[in-house]
Amino acid sequence: MRSGIIAGGNWLIDHVKVIDTWPAQDSLANILSRSLGNGGGPYNVLKDLARLGASFPLAGIGLLGDDADGRRILDDCRAHGIDPAQLHVTAERPTSYTDVMSVRDTGHRTYFHDRGTNALLAPEHFDFQRTNAKVFHFAYLLLLDTLDAAGADGRPRAAEVLRRARAAGLRTTLDCVSTDAPRQRAIVAPVLPEVDLLFINDYEAEAVTGIALGRGEHLDRAAVERAARALLALGVHEWALIHFPEGACASSKRGEVRWQGSVRLPTSAIAGTAGAGDAFAAGVLYGFHEDWPMARCLELGVCTAAASLRHPTTSDSVAPVDECLGLGRTHGFRG
Repeated sequence: MRSGIIAGGNWLIDHVKVIDTWPAQDSLANILSRSLGNGGGPYNVLKDLARLGASFPLAGIGLLGDDADGRRILDDCRAHGIDPAQLHVTAERPTSYTDVMSVRDTGHRTYFHDRGTNALLAPEHFDFQRTNAKVFHFAYLLLLDTLDAAGADGRPRAAEVLRRARAAGLRTTLDCVSTDAPRQRAIVAPVLPEVDLLFINDYEAEAVTGIALGRGEHLDRAAVERAARALLALGVHEWALIHFPEGACASSKRGEVRWQGSVRLPTSAIAGTAGAGDAFAAGVLYGFHEDWPMARCLELGVCTAAASLRHPTTSDSVAPVDECLGLGRTHGFRG
């Protein structure tokens, strides 16, 4: 019987700097604090799952540099019970890193990214015959040069990786990053027939489907549901999840729709928003692995995201499942 989550894609170190303000061009901002943290979809999600208290196996697939950041990642995975057997090492490029500038009073962050070894990650680095995992989580599409490039069938080579995972008996989940709309459509849409559960934010969903969703109090719930159905029509097999600061909407191939508001966490409790999307994914994936109803998966997803907001790094304030869910009970949810 299959058990566990294996996650592959971007692995990097976040160099997080909390600043007092976002400066104008040629101006100055003060760095108030700095820290190192995990970054990249697979690393964030797996570490969040470990901190949630997942009792099932966790494992990673990726490509690291032969350097201090690469060794830091390997050591951190071992410390959190994440199997690093498929975290390959190369001397061709340095481990990827991101400078994360997080504004103290707003939590808004800006990223300066060096793709490093992630640009070289290729289908041959993924071996699904070596795992008994139940779920394969892939992140981030649109930030992996080799896997974003077209393969022999004209689709991004990431489609080959996801197809092989499904053929090996794993359920596949996908997350991506935001980019210009034409590229978002060109790379994401052809991969969706290999995806069982899709995570996508409101901007990305608009780019792929061409459906305007609105923002904040002007969010068009009917449009969100239409976009989710459009993503399913493009090939997603089980669930399309569209998330945004106010919450999330999940739509299934069977026609089910589930809405979940985000936690009303006080602004004073928010230290940074880096990693909130991956924390949401980790909470959902925890329940998805355990075959929870989607409504319960979404609740844990938004509660895990809320927990992650309490620290400038991506995962350091993620807590066990019951503590995360307690944030929702304490602060309530947006409608």
